[in-house]
Amino acid sequence: MDGSNDELHNPLIIVEGSSIEADIDEITNCSQFVKEALIENKKLWYLAGPAIFTAIAQYSLGAITQVFAGHLSTLELDAVSTANMVIAGLAFGIMLGMGSALETICGQAFGAKQLHMMGLYMQRSWIILIVMCIILLPIYICGTPILSFFGQDQEIAELAGRFAVYMIPQLFAYGINFPIQKFLQAQSKVMTMAWMSAAVLVFHVFLSWLLMIRFQFGLVGAAISLNLSWWIVVLGQFAYIIMGYCPGAWTGFSWNAFHDLGAFARLSIASAIMLCLEFWYYMLLVVLAGRLKNAQIAVAAVSICTNLDGWEVMIFLGFNAAIR
Repeated sequence: MDGSNDELHNPLIIVEGSSIEADIDEITNCSQFVKEALIENKKLWYLAGPAIFTAIAQYSLGAITQVFAGHLSTLELDAVSTANMVIAGLAFGIMLGMGSALETICGQAFGAKQLHMMGLYMQRSWIILIVMCIILLPIYICGTPILSFFGQDQEIAELAGRFAVYMIPQLFAYGINFPIQKFLQAQSKVMTMAWMSAAVLVFHVFLSWLLMIRFQFGLVGAAISLNLSWWIVVLGQFAYIIMGYCPGAWTGFSWNAFHDLGAFARLSIASAIMLCLEFWYYMLLVVLAGRLKNAQIAVAAVSICTNLDGWEVMIFLGFNAAIR
């Protein structure tokens, strides 16, 4: 009995017992953490996967056009690459950045159950981005003298400037598309955008081959294919909205969209700054490559590298959309 009592009152045994209990609690907490992490990871990928695919597919429209232009000649590849990375790339960064302002405010409206405000915010974003498209028009129209001013090879500058004029419809498609994209993302309608983008990408590959390779329409065929593909994306997404698949969020056009445009414009511009700097980095590389001795070969090589890097950037933009 005395020995038993000694064991029961032995502090070492008590310490060891509490240590085992602490270890068990720690293992339980770790397993609970892993379980919760897996659940959150599944939720994240449910949104991030389609968002990443959508970003890659839409970015690939321009990249695919460059690939087919490479089958024509080095000069035409350079022209498409320069117009796509410098002129359209400038517009793409501005439009995407300004449209991204909707990620925050549409997310807040959705969380606050003020769904009707989401459609209103999207319309305000359309107005601001269309005005910005008009402001950017001179860059498209005067592409050749602008590229020549920065020392771009003259042959590339002339052909790229001509192609940029053909691509004006794409500029306005950017202005309509990105607000719609953020509007749908805020409601987790990411699978819809992914399926539409996949269908348009397949269509774009076929149409580009048909017009540029089969019928030999050259840069005119490239412009038709790219403009048409972007506008199919826009009209397809808009049709999805007005057909009633976003109940409460879309209640039709409203004159209230013209209210508070100044504050909304400031928010959009602030949202655009970081993305613009990131896209202008690629633009600068193409411009600098055009100043080298063998400009046509240099621009072609740099454009291929920036395309590959651009696909990588789209992955992180997709993740960013899912997190917000």
